Amino acid sequence: MMSWASVEGLPLPLGATWAADDRAYNFAIYAWHAGQVTLLLYGDDLRTPVLTYRFDAGRNKSGHVWHCRIPVTAAPGARYYAYSIDGPRSAPHQFDPDKILFDPYARAIFFPPEFDREAARRPGSNAGRAPVGLLVAGPTECNFDWGDDRRPHHEANTVVYELHVGAFTAHPSSGVKDERRGTYAGLIEKIPYLVELGVTVVELMPVFQFDSSDGNYWGYMPLGFFAPHDRWARARETCEQHTEFRSLVQALHAADIEVVLDVVYNHTGEGDHRGPVYSFKGIDNDSYYMMSGRPDAPYEDFTGTGNTLNSANPYVRRMILDSLRYWAREMRIDGFRFDLASVFARNPDGSLSYEEPPIFSEIASDPELAGLRLIAEPWDAAGAYQLGRDFPGITWAQWNARFRDDVRRFVRGDPGMIGVMMQRLYGSSDLFPDDLASAYHAYQSVNYVTSHDGFTLWDLLSYDTKRNMANGHGNTDGPADISWNSGFNGDDGAPAEVIALRKRQAKNLLCLLLLANGTPMLRAGDEFLQTQNGNNNPYNQDNATTWLDWNRLESHADVFRFTRLMIAFRKAHPSLCRSRFWREDVRWYGVGPAVDLSDDSRSLAFCLSGASQGDDDLYVMANAYGAELEFTIQTGAASEWQRIVDTGCVSPDDFREPPGVVALTSARYVVGPRSVVVLLRPRRG
Repeated sequence: MMSWASVEGLPLPLGATWAADDRAYNFAIYAWHAGQVTLLLYGDDLRTPVLTYRFDAGRNKSGHVWHCRIPVTAAPGARYYAYSIDGPRSAPHQFDPDKILFDPYARAIFFPPEFDREAARRPGSNAGRAPVGLLVAGPTECNFDWGDDRRPHHEANTVVYELHVGAFTAHPSSGVKDERRGTYAGLIEKIPYLVELGVTVVELMPVFQFDSSDGNYWGYMPLGFFAPHDRWARARETCEQHTEFRSLVQALHAADIEVVLDVVYNHTGEGDHRGPVYSFKGIDNDSYYMMSGRPDAPYEDFTGTGNTLNSANPYVRRMILDSLRYWAREMRIDGFRFDLASVFARNPDGSLSYEEPPIFSEIASDPELAGLRLIAEPWDAAGAYQLGRDFPGITWAQWNARFRDDVRRFVRGDPGMIGVMMQRLYGSSDLFPDDLASAYHAYQSVNYVTSHDGFTLWDLLSYDTKRNMANGHGNTDGPADISWNSGFNGDDGAPAEVIALRKRQAKNLLCLLLLANGTPMLRAGDEFLQTQNGNNNPYNQDNATTWLDWNRLESHADVFRFTRLMIAFRKAHPSLCRSRFWREDVRWYGVGPAVDLSDDSRSLAFCLSGASQGDDDLYVMANAYGAELEFTIQTGAASEWQRIVDTGCVSPDDFREPPGVVALTSARYVVGPRSVVVLLRPRRG
């Protein structure tokens, strides 16, 4: 007996799925306002379908979902699929039956050789020039042998490392085989380097499929929320994109490294009313996007990209949740960093809600997602700033931009920074309250000094202002970074004493980052002083500007060594990074027994007792003043302390490894100008 599903198809799951019993594909697509939906199956000729199937609303529609089931025998040679959708032609709809639309749930997206972005921006057909979904020919083609893969899980030893898959190995100096440079496979070749450096979590900048012709190399203009970006796979057909990406995850797991994806669920690469129509706009414009009702600017834009996904719509939320589950289940991702996460707190009218949005509670209640590492960028591009207690995801970790700004200001030598530096080092309990009502954890503060947004660490110390002319926006793009050129702008002709100061300041920033309570994050390449020549927003630069220059690993081997040893030091001392705040285990000092909180003060010291954590005691002295200062150690006898770090010394004396540690003979220690010193007192017993 023929089943209803065989005749009509099923409305769930959405997307194109294999129905083994019928040896058929089940197609399901959400299109609430559509009046007619047509499925197009293609072979090698992407202008002429091998099968055109017009859905019958009386048979192939359930609620707002259109669905059908197509046996493989009905479409011999079919490799690709897409849709044509018609409906109301008046605003806010954007139906055009001539447009070829890919499925939002497509697991892989193919851009044909004749792909034409402009054809998607104009009315009329773009057949043969449009991106389409790839079909998986049967139930086993995309199988992947995960072997004994296990998800790593790190706590006190967590060190996050943000990198761009393409830029990490694209430069010839990477040492990666030519055919693997700038790919998932190329990154696998660099895993031994990541292990040597000591990072435990890799945060990949967006890997969702995007339109490589739109000029956004960073990937923050996604098109497919289920498809890995094709340009970073060596093979771009059928399942190879998935296989190569899974191989990367598997290899990182084998090296005990977690994989976190930077995910963009707040907008798409279709842009505003002037942008292309690839999928969402032509399927159901005002379901997928927040609309403004303004004819001249019909899309709400809280993202700075032209549009904002409408996560208030339950089917859009379902798509986001399905995407998260897909990457967690099928790709074994260990966590997600949500770009512009405050967009999720926007009500349908654009106002901000400080109650928990439905998507947050749905993620929290999902057993496949709740246990993963969830990180928010707690703001959006339209003025929402919800860092700390204002962010509705109370258990999420958050990028702490206050840490970034305050540590930069302190190291630069700005006045009045001692009090806030104490907060940042302590774990930012002013933002993440350590009280009965809130009970935040210190590790929820993701501390960083640099990220993909803004200057690299070296450029932060080399330029007073950004140099973004190459981006094509008249130097108006990019943030106003808190930087200081160390007395000379740029690199060309910089005196030796300026270079030495920049290196010392780089070590100061890295040292304070890795001493602070919370979860530290480094930007890839900062450990060998990568430069972008002052460009602090090279989002569209697929060239040597953004590619890591691995030659600098050799020329700045001293900074790499210092970073590697500081990471190892942090991991060896769980007292630094705690689930809770330091509380009664920390004592704060200045050059003497009292902290100087005056505006003129540039110095701070603290002693962190490690006994409660079974750890050593640490004594840190930081001098952001332009002259040396004499500190007096306030805890214990001088002979009990060993000097581990002094950024005022040149390598290898800047970090002394056992047995070369220096035992103190006096309680007085002169800390050089713009330097940080770390002492250690071994735990008793």
